[in-house]
Amino acid sequence: MNDSTDKPSLNNWLRFLLPSVIGVLFFLTPLVIDDQVTIGMAWFGDLFIDNFQPQIVQLAGLFIVSSVLLTLLFAVSSAAKKKLSFLSNHLTFHPFWFTMRLFGAIAATAYIFQIGPEFLTGVATSGTTLGNLIPITMTYLGIGAIFLPLLVDFGLMELVGVMMSRIFDRVFGLPGRSAIDAMASWMGSGPVGVFITSQQYERGFYTAREAAVICTNFSVVSVSFSLVVIEYIGLGHLFIPYYFSIIVIGFVAALITPRLPPLNRIADNFIDGTAATGSRTFDPGVRLFPIAISQALERAANAPRPADLLQRIGRNVSEIWLSLIPVVMGLGTTALILAEYTPVFDWLGAPIAPILNLFQLDEAQAAAPLMLVGFTDMYLPALVGVNINSELTRFVVATVSVTQLIYMSEVGALIIKSKIPLGFLNVAQVFLLRTLISFPIAVLIGHLLL
Repeated sequence: MNDSTDKPSLNNWLRFLLPSVIGVLFFLTPLVIDDQVTIGMAWFGDLFIDNFQPQIVQLAGLFIVSSVLLTLLFAVSSAAKKKLSFLSNHLTFHPFWFTMRLFGAIAATAYIFQIGPEFLTGVATSGTTLGNLIPITMTYLGIGAIFLPLLVDFGLMELVGVMMSRIFDRVFGLPGRSAIDAMASWMGSGPVGVFITSQQYERGFYTAREAAVICTNFSVVSVSFSLVVIEYIGLGHLFIPYYFSIIVIGFVAALITPRLPPLNRIADNFIDGTAATGSRTFDPGVRLFPIAISQALERAANAPRPADLLQRIGRNVSEIWLSLIPVVMGLGTTALILAEYTPVFDWLGAPIAPILNLFQLDEAQAAAPLMLVGFTDMYLPALVGVNINSELTRFVVATVSVTQLIYMSEVGALIIKSKIPLGFLNVAQVFLLRTLISFPIAVLIGHLLL
């Protein structure tokens, strides 16, 4: 007899409450530390980065080079591939991903030892990816992989999923548990939200369509990062209306984007190929709370054993550090080289300048490329836009840059590398759609404020 369904025991309640409360406090509870809004995970991660960033950079370089060597080893040695299957499963040889890892290894080596041309050793390219982005990604996702079971394996997902099922189904056509993904992104970081979504898809909780919609529309920018952007661009006094703008635009984009290609063309099938059937919510007359508690306790009663959790955590951390981080290094550095050393984004921005003029934005020529450069990295529009004199134009640049959500140095690479069926062109399409939706709303709000 299962105590969790017939008569929940005190043990089941504790197995549900203790990990879930700790997970909520660590991932989802806002804290004010040194006058900055943050969360426990971000505070812990930032503390670690502040004290060990040089060591993290060197460790990341070691992992990036090791990933290339291990990929080659597994390609030529079936014995090594079998013996180290927990690594070889995510280090299979694929021409594109291997090329990205190899270029990432070359760029990382060049930057660490300061050997090679400026476009590989410079602060604006490899220095940004390996010196700034990789330590954040490596630390945050490493911490996330270790502690995320507190949110997803002990019943909290089931509780939130049932309670939010009607709202998310009616408004977004998504399961209620996707609210956790959004909250983890909002209070933590977008990559953490993508990581949760990917894990949930691989474990059969989301269909391909649902996972694609969630990771491209609900992996929202954290409060702390939004504050960094608006402060850096010189408009910190507008943070409240700025973040309100982000919420409004994010809501509108999440309503529209999933109903357009490419997201509306993705099959509503689970990872094993089976189609989703019937409604995934509850009849109007059914009380949700008792069902939510029952499902949460049942999940807690059947939670993985510590040994199983440790194995899964080890696999996830090794995949992040040996498979994902090298790809982020390769893709991110490539994108930054194009932005810094070629006129590609200027060419792309040229047709946009007349549109910015039409919306009465000053310095349109300088701002136009920034509408697209965020595809490479979300930091770039703010880094370049700070030199624009017009407050209105800077506000629009800052707002659009964080509502586009898709940037290749982190979130885009995470999505493409995951098993969610979204390729590079799909991700680029979603980026452009979100830009088209975000821009006019940001301009309207900006004109009302400034």
